[in-house]
Amino acid sequence: MACARFTAAVAFGLLFAADSPAGGQSELPRTYIGKPTTAEITSADLMTRLYIFADDSMMGREVGTIYHLKSTAYIEGEVRKLGLVPAGEDGGYFQTLPVYRYYADSISTLQIGGKSMVFGADFFPYATAEHRISLDGVPVVYGGVLTDSATWLPAEDAAGKIVFFSVPSTSTPARNFQFSARSRFARSPLVLVGSLERIPQSVRPFFAQRMVFLKSDAPLLGPPTTFITTNVARTLFGTLDGLVAGMAGMALSGTIVLHRAQAPARNVVAILPGSDPALRGEYVAIGAHTDHIGFNNKPVDHDSTRIFNMITRPQGEDSPPAPTLTPAQALRFHAMLDSVHALHPARLDSINNGADDDGTGTVSVLEIAEAFAKANTRPRRSILFVWHAGEEKGLWGSQYYTDHPTVPRDSIVAQLNMDMVGRGSATDITGETRSGEFTHGGPGYLQLVGSRRLSTELGTLIESVNRRAHPALIFDYSMDANGHRQNIYCRSDHYEYARYGIPIAFLTTGGHSDYHQVTDEPQYIDYEHLAQVAKFVQAVAAEVANLDHRIAVDKPKPDPSARCVQ
Repeated sequence: MACARFTAAVAFGLLFAADSPAGGQSELPRTYIGKPTTAEITSADLMTRLYIFADDSMMGREVGTIYHLKSTAYIEGEVRKLGLVPAGEDGGYFQTLPVYRYYADSISTLQIGGKSMVFGADFFPYATAEHRISLDGVPVVYGGVLTDSATWLPAEDAAGKIVFFSVPSTSTPARNFQFSARSRFARSPLVLVGSLERIPQSVRPFFAQRMVFLKSDAPLLGPPTTFITTNVARTLFGTLDGLVAGMAGMALSGTIVLHRAQAPARNVVAILPGSDPALRGEYVAIGAHTDHIGFNNKPVDHDSTRIFNMITRPQGEDSPPAPTLTPAQALRFHAMLDSVHALHPARLDSINNGADDDGTGTVSVLEIAEAFAKANTRPRRSILFVWHAGEEKGLWGSQYYTDHPTVPRDSIVAQLNMDMVGRGSATDITGETRSGEFTHGGPGYLQLVGSRRLSTELGTLIESVNRRAHPALIFDYSMDANGHRQNIYCRSDHYEYARYGIPIAFLTTGGHSDYHQVTDEPQYIDYEHLAQVAKFVQAVAAEVANLDHRIAVDKPKPDPSARCVQ
């Protein structure tokens, strides 16, 4: 037991270790207030900024929430103080995204034969647009089995009618239930799906309220869907046995009320003008994403979760869940948990702070902006700083910015993207090779993705800058392999620039067991290493900005509308 406790304590020390810019202690504090930042990129400045940006008060910075507004307000205030030129909309630093929240109003009613159904229990509308649908006098017909299109009602028989679909008990209760404006049911005012009682309570909030990024090329949706229970369906049709498409049900009455409201979602965009009048109309873009995945209402023990994931999910969300521990893992888990609880009591945690993802990238871009803004000389080309929103939802902010750039798209000569750049220790499993072997971090560790996919010159330049750096970084290109199952090239904001033929480099220190977990907090960041990466990115940006020519694109440009393939 003593040996196990000693081993656990050593492992726990490695797990929680991080170099501190203030005092060198092995474990950083949970909360911290630092000194004002300086012109130089330092570990202390980055620590000051990250403890603000990834604080519990930001509640996980999920796009579409007031906490996203709070986090982007911090960035806007910082770039304003630096005197950077606003490059958002209407002369400001923000670029608003077309993100909307759709939700059903509980004043919605449904009656069958004079009997009222209960909102949320008997029926549950799924909001896809802003509607107020009066159901009085609208006939109801059976449309068929939702999972078998061969049983569906013809288009001419569905027009103007409420269409009900049954769902086999062996099928997923809510799948492919939304029809487009080009479907055979486009002229139906409402679709009913009889599977409500099988939709888990934990899933229903996602149906009650949904956030949508309205792409300009998004297909138009057809009729809204309302889920009903099979008991309600039996009331409508008398039985669910032997139904044939087109059979009429009882009359429905009531009103379905659906709402749409703009959700908070905005990029922050600022420019440092270049010093060369002939080149300042060209831009080197530096970016990161500000959003994370928010919080939940089911607190867990922070330390227990962290140790469990270290043992069973070494890449956090990128590792499959492990519902149980083996006997050896259980022994290790309890020994480590006993060790940490001897140091401090258990604490509940429900906030996904996103310190590394992507707090580290966000504050690094701020530090780089401060270093450029306060330097005695400026680079020849302009530097375009974009803090993207909605990366966690599917690259919303970077897609919108590159589709609607606030500078001419062709004037962006390169984009450098940082996402998760604060870890990469020897105890972190940072990714995998093509053959499935785990990769580990270490001193100076940095993954590079995409740096030669459009421009050989950009990849060569990055290597050249690193050779002159002291100390140099150790590059890992294994995650950049074509066909890699983790598909990193397509999973962060750089790709939205690359799809338009803009040379990119994605820089990251890779994955770890805290990825997309409540345990991704500022106290676990290696600030010295983070400063090394930020200084390197600044040096690369300056090198690109000072070239006497544009970075050459010597690889085929992709189709901007095509699906990304690594």
